[in-house]
Amino acid sequence: MKKVFLACFLAFASAGAVSAQTVQTTETKAANPAKAPKFKFAEEVHDFGSVKEGPQAEHVFAFKNTGKSPLIIQNVSASCGCTTPEWSKEPIAPGKSGKITVRYNTQGRVGPIDKAVYIQSNALLPEGKGDRYELKIKGTVVPAN
Repeated sequence: MKKVFLACFLAFASAGAVSAQTVQTTETKAANPAKAPKFKFAEEVHDFGSVKEGPQAEHVFAFKNTGKSPLIIQNVSASCGCTTPEWSKEPIAPGKSGKITVRYNTQGRVGPIDKAVYIQSNALLPEGKGDRYELKIKGTVVPAN
């Protein structure tokens, strides 16, 4: 019984910490948007063109923090399990660069590629972006033979 209680307590405590961090970063952006970190991507959409089925298709989205405070990426997720993102885990200082590597598993997926990658961070987003930044990959997987 003690183990169940401890597990529940830890789960709720972790959820509260994540919630507090999100509220804190949102308040910071709202309180002083001129000092907030900002993404500047070289590109937000990557077209693989035609890729053969089998190997993973990979692209690196490079960005720079053009804001006035460190940029912290809390999470990067994909619109499906066939797309795997990897990102800079350390804060990105103002004027410094980071990257998000996106891999798409082409095996058994002949046809069009149209996937999204969602970034949750403390960055100030342009109007109309909502609460997370979105990158896209597209292209077409063709049969290996």
